[in-house]
Amino acid sequence: MYKTILVVDDEESICQSLKGILVDEGYEALTAGSGEEALKIIDEELPDLVLLDIWLPGIDGIETLKEIKSKWPQIQVIMISGHGTIETAVKTTKLGAFDFIEKPLSLDSVVLIVNHALDLVRLEEENRLLRQKFAQDYELTGGSELIAELKELIGIVAPTNAWILIMGENGTGKELVARSIHRQSKRSQKPFVEVNCAAIPEELIESELFGHEKGAFTGATEKRRGKFELANEGTIFLDEVADMSLKAQAKILRILQEKRFERVGGTKIIGTDVRVLAATNKDLEHEMEEGKFREDLYYRLNVIPLKIPPLRDRKEDIPLLSDHFLREFSAKEINVRKTITDDAMAILIDHDWPGNVRELKNIVERLAIMTLSDSITDDDIPFLLREKQKLKIDDSFLSLDSLKMAKMEFEKRFLAGKLRENNGNISKTAELIGLERSNLHRKIKSYHLE
Repeated sequence: MYKTILVVDDEESICQSLKGILVDEGYEALTAGSGEEALKIIDEELPDLVLLDIWLPGIDGIETLKEIKSKWPQIQVIMISGHGTIETAVKTTKLGAFDFIEKPLSLDSVVLIVNHALDLVRLEEENRLLRQKFAQDYELTGGSELIAELKELIGIVAPTNAWILIMGENGTGKELVARSIHRQSKRSQKPFVEVNCAAIPEELIESELFGHEKGAFTGATEKRRGKFELANEGTIFLDEVADMSLKAQAKILRILQEKRFERVGGTKIIGTDVRVLAATNKDLEHEMEEGKFREDLYYRLNVIPLKIPPLRDRKEDIPLLSDHFLREFSAKEINVRKTITDDAMAILIDHDWPGNVRELKNIVERLAIMTLSDSITDDDIPFLLREKQKLKIDDSFLSLDSLKMAKMEFEKRFLAGKLRENNGNISKTAELIGLERSNLHRKIKSYHLE
């Protein structure tokens, strides 16, 4: 789309001259002879950029600039003046003007400044879209009551500086919750630093968390800042905190209590201001009873506990999650919009998902890649998931009162299925299942399978 530029000047010749050169540069240009007219046009057309003369009849350019920045802060404004002073230029810049140019105008300079201003507009638009995408990427998907309650809790605790312990099975989305909390917090514009506690060797934990000075140990060829220093004024996320050794837990506890540290091999005391979010898939109270997790660290971290429900407890979210993953993957990888049939979705809903949302995401991505048609059916669902559903269906036999009735029910279903496979051909079905045709015919009549 063409960018729209509004030229505001009480000299008609300047308006037309600037309009002509802007149109030649590929922009759409509008003109106004006063501040009042300019504000009316901005309200109707919402241009991307305004070239605004300071000396105007009625409200002057500075008052017009104030009004524009008050109502439409995203619009860039370039000020124009035939009697410019440094004081005026500084004043308009403080009020939010992008730049200040003097008359007589150099058209080449005007085009250059306009291009720079519109580059800023483009960058701000991209930044806004990226922030929106970031927010969507870390939005919890689901309409179940359990997820609604979790979202409500996050909305309450996120704006505070409280430390939070996030608990849940593997694959439930603990990192997603942590990032959602950070995004809704007062620290959202500051760093979010993740520490995978399970992946850090014990001998490197201090260097990883606190950093080190050059020459502090073999291999330390340069100074390095640690995770707590990188997260200063932001949020640090201690993922799988229960997988740390007791020695590592003691070091974490020390910095959480003192809020200061020294780099390995250094002597300078470094203060840190971080919000701590921790996550675990283990029962920390049980871990404490077995002596595997420090009580003092538990009570330090567990200011506000958040429990993420497993997917098996919120199966009503499976269709929403499946559709979300399918749309996301299709857009990124295959550029084909695929759908899941009701029969296929029934199998997905029936599965218990021991790997939770992560397992569902992997299955949906596999289906998107491996299914050749645009519609994913029950035949496309992996064999183990289909077999599990069959076993669950067979559980209905438990409601029958006797073994004889269960055998009859099984025989009825078996014969009905084989007849369907053979399109109702009795002779072919009898041959395949090893039964006399007359005997099969009698059973069909007794079970009312005609």
